[in-house]
Amino acid sequence: MNSTRDGWWRPDRFERKRGFLAARGRIAVAVRAFFAARGFAEVETPALQASPGLEPHLMAFETSLDEPGHARRSRFLHTSPEFAMKKLLAAGVPKLFQLARVFRNGERSATHHPEFTMLEWYRADASYRDLMDDCEALLRAAADGADFRWRGGSADPSLPFERVTVAAAFERWCGIDILATTPDSAAPSLALLADAARPLGIVPHSGDEWEDLFFRIFLARIEPMLGQGAPTILLDYPISMAALARPKPEDPRLAERFELYVCGLELANAFGELTDAREQRRRFEEDQAKKRARYGFVYPIDEDFLAALAHGLPPAAGIALGFDRLVMLATGAEHIEDVLWAPVT
Repeated sequence: MNSTRDGWWRPDRFERKRGFLAARGRIAVAVRAFFAARGFAEVETPALQASPGLEPHLMAFETSLDEPGHARRSRFLHTSPEFAMKKLLAAGVPKLFQLARVFRNGERSATHHPEFTMLEWYRADASYRDLMDDCEALLRAAADGADFRWRGGSADPSLPFERVTVAAAFERWCGIDILATTPDSAAPSLALLADAARPLGIVPHSGDEWEDLFFRIFLARIEPMLGQGAPTILLDYPISMAALARPKPEDPRLAERFELYVCGLELANAFGELTDAREQRRRFEEDQAKKRARYGFVYPIDEDFLAALAHGLPPAAGIALGFDRLVMLATGAEHIEDVLWAPVT
């Protein structure tokens, strides 16, 4: 018996969650009203997919699909509805959103759960800066006049959101010129970043790549500072860290990518979407190589997704926002399971 989760249904244990769950319902209503007022279609796409997503460190749940007259096919529970929603963009749906149940194996903590709710939305003929404006308006609607709270921090969504580039954040809180460590944007230099991080007392571990050290520095020195007082939009990541994003036209070393932080907690990840099928295949294969080198296996590429890109995806921007984390911030809940009707046991 799992003593920490089995019996979650006992009335005395469930009672303390009721206020959080009531808020969850109100916020879901506010989210749907927000998108309906802006002409978005609410869509539903299958959780079973040919590819769960190719980010090297994400782990998926695998199953099989048995159909009369067909050989058994491997399928995965999606880690995001992104591929299917972009196919709908290619089909001609210009503005769409989804509150999707998504699945990630090997993840459980105060802010992670194996099955959780992702709010994703996509806009044709829009930029990632349009999504920044969406985020400001959406968070104000969800907060309904209150501040966000988490682990002793607070953020007032009625204030202008701070917009900080990744390069500026590394300079401000670490004294590191992060772009100087990426002279080859396709292959950033671990040695250069290690030299820059040495004064901070942060060193690479055996087997680390540049991105591993980037995140070790980021998590220790930068992330806790983001979204304090007002939400923060962290934008313009190095191109090597954005496999599904298009490069910035004015600086191809950078990607049209941003993340949204509130009270030091990552809430959303957004892209100006890459629409070049050939370049997308190259990046997918690069991510597969990283996964194979690190974990010894890969997930398949969704060839139908690449066919949709080749058919023609309009210029677009898309974003994934952790709905459960949004409820945590709006209620001050300390643990993600406080805002779930039932945990995975």
